[in-house]
Amino acid sequence: MTAESATSAPSPNGRPTGGEEVLTGLRRHARQLVEELAGPVRRVRLRSGDTVLEVEWHDPVGAVPAPRPAAPAAAPTPAVAPVAAPPVADGRSVVRSPMVGTFYRAPEPGAAPFVAVGDLVRPGQVIGIVEAMKLMNEVTADRAGRVVELLVGDGQPVEYDQPLVAVATV
Repeated sequence: MTAESATSAPSPNGRPTGGEEVLTGLRRHARQLVEELAGPVRRVRLRSGDTVLEVEWHDPVGAVPAPRPAAPAAAPTPAVAPVAAPPVADGRSVVRSPMVGTFYRAPEPGAAPFVAVGDLVRPGQVIGIVEAMKLMNEVTADRAGRVVELLVGDGQPVEYDQPLVAVATV
């Protein structure tokens, strides 16, 4: 979590100063916002005047979403749980798309891809992103293994449950 704040020095009696009070209020609003949202949240950024509160978390995907303290705001686990990948005939399993959208192999244009053929992956590791309705949804491996084939090209449209990456158990 990062917090940038235009605060004055702490008061001698230990009570929050004006900037600290604003930051405390932002923390409270962040907790309420996360609790009220229908789906999992990965990042929250709130601003009040010169005070900014930004919370971002990276927990293992697949855990049951539940509020947890995140010094100091509470936050659920992130968005997309891995889609279970049954083994294929040749002993491989596939990571499937959790939704309809556009598949991206890297976090942004020009960046290194999340995984390449030959890479070892672990459960919960991000292997790509599916963009749906201008939201970037991480796609994660559901088991450990070695990437043996990339089944969808970067920027290609994908359907729900479409195989994206083939993984061989190691």
